[in-house]
Amino acid sequence: MNIVVCIKQVPDTTDVKIDRNTNTLIRSGVKSIINPYDTHAIELGLQIREKLGGKVVVISMGPPQVIDSLKEAVSMGVDDVILLSDRAFAGADTLATSYTLAEAIKSIGNVDLVICGKQAIDGDTAQVGPGIAEHLNTPHTTYVNELCNINSANITVKRMIEGGYEKVEMDLPALITVVKEVNEVRFPSIRGILRSREIDVPIWTSKDLNIDFTKIGLDGSPTQVVSVSTPQINTQTEIFTGNAKEQVHKLLEALNEQKIF
Repeated sequence: MNIVVCIKQVPDTTDVKIDRNTNTLIRSGVKSIINPYDTHAIELGLQIREKLGGKVVVISMGPPQVIDSLKEAVSMGVDDVILLSDRAFAGADTLATSYTLAEAIKSIGNVDLVICGKQAIDGDTAQVGPGIAEHLNTPHTTYVNELCNINSANITVKRMIEGGYEKVEMDLPALITVVKEVNEVRFPSIRGILRSREIDVPIWTSKDLNIDFTKIGLDGSPTQVVSVSTPQINTQTEIFTGNAKEQVHKLLEALNEQKIF
């Protein structure tokens, strides 16, 4: 069973700051981590390999600093890692990103299953996983919270839906995206940590892929960000005095004035 897991490096913070000139996240000075949902994708890949044998390859697209996250994946026990890094990939939206990752998966070849986290915590679009599947022309399903069965021919999973779940069976090759409930992520092993320190992470550029340059980076990104803003937090307070009845009356008046009630 040959498995590819796609991961993304994201800022380890909920305090998002925006560069007003470029409308992009300010990442300098912010620690980066593997997107939390993607760690569960790695874990599922390792569990399937332990059951059926084969190989788990983790790929990511981004700047050279993503090597740190790929080495962390190695410490968890994956077989190989690949970084897609090229100035030509810069500025990619979800469409261009999914296209580039799909072409990398094609270059790896003979992939039975692709696993992604359900979404990245910095963008929350949940579009890249399904986008990869569309570019690969393979069946896919999202929000998987349980692996029911997998063999060399097909996979059966449960996926979360509003008010319950549904059971889906697909022929392989296929792609799934997973939620945190799918498993518990293992800790890196000592052997894995030592290996991660020694491994040289291969870097693939646009020249290593059979790609259409009009579909990558900014040129391949139809998404246009008009403006980005952070919510303004109003901490103004008002204290109502008097007995309980008077306080309730004043509160209702204030809510009416604000057109909240």
